[in-house]
Amino acid sequence: MSRKPPALDPLFSPESVAVVGASPDSWYSSRLLDNLLDYGYEGAVYPVNPNRDEAWGRACYDDISSLPERVDLAVISVPRDYVVETVAEAGREGVPAALVITAGFGEADERGAELEAELAAVVAEHDIRLAGPNCIGLANGIDGVVLTSTCSRKPEPGRIGLVSQSGALAFTTFFERGADENTDFAYVASTGNEVDLSVTDYVAYMADDPNVDVICAYIEGIDDPHAFMRAADEAVRSGTPVLVVKVGQSSVAEAATLSHTGSLTGSDDAWNAAFEQTGVQRVPDIPDLLSRASANAEFEPPSSDRLCIASTSGGLASLLADMAAERDLSLPDIDGDTENRLLDMDELLTFGEMHNPADIRGYGADALPEIAAVLFDDDSFDVYVFAVALSAVDEDAEDIATDLLTVREMADDPVLFLWTGRKEPADLDDPQPYERVREEVPLYYDPSRCLDAVESLASAGEAARRDSPSRAALRAEGSGNRAGDLPANRVLTWTEAESLLDAYDIDAVETRVATSPDEAVEYASVLGYPVVMKVDSVDVPHRTDADAVRIGLDEEAAVREAYATILANVDDYDPGADVEGVLVQPQVEEGVEALVGVSEEPGFGSVVTVGAGGTLVEVLDDAAVRVPPLSAADARSAVKETALADLLDGHRGRDTADTEALVSLVQRVGRLAAAADDLSALDLNPVVVHEDGVSVVDVLARTG
Repeated sequence: MSRKPPALDPLFSPESVAVVGASPDSWYSSRLLDNLLDYGYEGAVYPVNPNRDEAWGRACYDDISSLPERVDLAVISVPRDYVVETVAEAGREGVPAALVITAGFGEADERGAELEAELAAVVAEHDIRLAGPNCIGLANGIDGVVLTSTCSRKPEPGRIGLVSQSGALAFTTFFERGADENTDFAYVASTGNEVDLSVTDYVAYMADDPNVDVICAYIEGIDDPHAFMRAADEAVRSGTPVLVVKVGQSSVAEAATLSHTGSLTGSDDAWNAAFEQTGVQRVPDIPDLLSRASANAEFEPPSSDRLCIASTSGGLASLLADMAAERDLSLPDIDGDTENRLLDMDELLTFGEMHNPADIRGYGADALPEIAAVLFDDDSFDVYVFAVALSAVDEDAEDIATDLLTVREMADDPVLFLWTGRKEPADLDDPQPYERVREEVPLYYDPSRCLDAVESLASAGEAARRDSPSRAALRAEGSGNRAGDLPANRVLTWTEAESLLDAYDIDAVETRVATSPDEAVEYASVLGYPVVMKVDSVDVPHRTDADAVRIGLDEEAAVREAYATILANVDDYDPGADVEGVLVQPQVEEGVEALVGVSEEPGFGSVVTVGAGGTLVEVLDDAAVRVPPLSAADARSAVKETALADLLDGHRGRDTADTEALVSLVQRVGRLAAAADDLSALDLNPVVVHEDGVSVVDVLARTG
């Protein structure tokens, strides 16, 4: 079932607003109210301040209950000790939404944490939607609602939704930098401490709005990553790309996050997996976010990544070709009728052939529409880059600017412009030629940012076209713990672990638990020689540490000797160890050794790890992480991300191994990890992948 977006219209598009704590003497509330009025808000505005009779030429009211009407939104900027009761009063009066600017809550001290808990209880009691506390505000560029003190200019309506867990970054950096480059926003929201509304809620709301073509998010930490994954997955599948700057990759960044918002960050590997599995694009910093967002706001995603580049500079063309290859973008050849038509153009200085990227040289700047017409007629391409390595401010640039805008009007597919020449003001009237282009379409000055934008568009299209089950469907499909209650806080015996695996259709190698040498011999005879023997003890989870494993046993005498030796070694290792018996297994044929595991991860609950197994675990230190539950595509991408991909494909004369059998196993382990809440760790290592099928040879399971 899809997640219903929260009803946030009273927050973003209120018809009436009360500003509690409004005072010309208060920096935050005064500037917020100034911005609200100066930037064109047309609804009713009520200052609430019992210490003043009037402000901003309006009557001041003592409290929310004294207002002449029930307002849609209460903006609260009062000392923190008064916030809880103010929100409660708003709730009692039926106000549907509140925006709490006041800081000093969970991010501050113990008293602040107590107040934050009280505030959460009041929100739940009165069913009021609350942004904040410790929230710098929000803006709706479409309807002209600006509710923040830190916005130096009126937002122009755009098609980008922005949600940020840093209020200062939201407006002083994202918004202001975007405005400098004619990148405009539909919504800008800072989340504050997220007592009620979270990043996830804003993403869901913006994705449901037809005015939003792309969502940008700055994330420090999320309490419920699975809810975020479902909301982001639904947005991306519906055609609204989600681009994220996620901090917390370093211990320094993590510490700063904790002190700033009081939130916890999950493992960066887990977050990378969460983004990949939902089609979210993780970008490194703010300029990258804005440059990619502007492309996604301007264009529908291309139907493929088949890119055509035309450049006035041969060197720039070569550079762009390398950058395209680094981003796995396709560069189909320019050939046939397209090549002949370009070679026949009198405006181009060509020498017998044309490639992609097309070096149209400086002469090509005088014939951009004609060149574009030829390229647009070729069905080999779905996205285009026109790169101009000439001055962007001289008199010739006026003609180039006009031609670039003409090219944009001609195109049905995404067309991105890169202009690398001089941009310092020249003796021409404002706006400068390149600024004239930038006002109409995204314009890039840096080759890597331009190609990043192309990659972002292609990735958005690929993510929207996924045919794998949604996160919500996977969650519903795998709900319910099949294994029942597990013994708490200990390593499981083989019998207990095998029962757990059986509940999720995971078959381990046929194994018997022998409690005497005679039983060991009997089981070896039934299973067939050669056999493997190893201790079964909750106190010896890593059997090799106790030298408690014997392999290649091919006769009765060897089995008896192994039984005695294993128990003696365990006694030396841990004299008090509780031993269930000695496991007897058939020795499996050789194959590719893999590891499939489950581990606890803060916030996510658990994650699944896939990598090379056996002795290769320490040698390669190579693993991929995925967030359960897993689709077949999730499991397959995890396998392909590691050295297993080459090993399974046949390595040094080996036969090709059964990749799909391993993928199926990983998917079932993901189902187990999602449902078995009391499981804290699971190692299937090694899992031997054969030419046909897999063998789970060893199991270590621990409960929390």
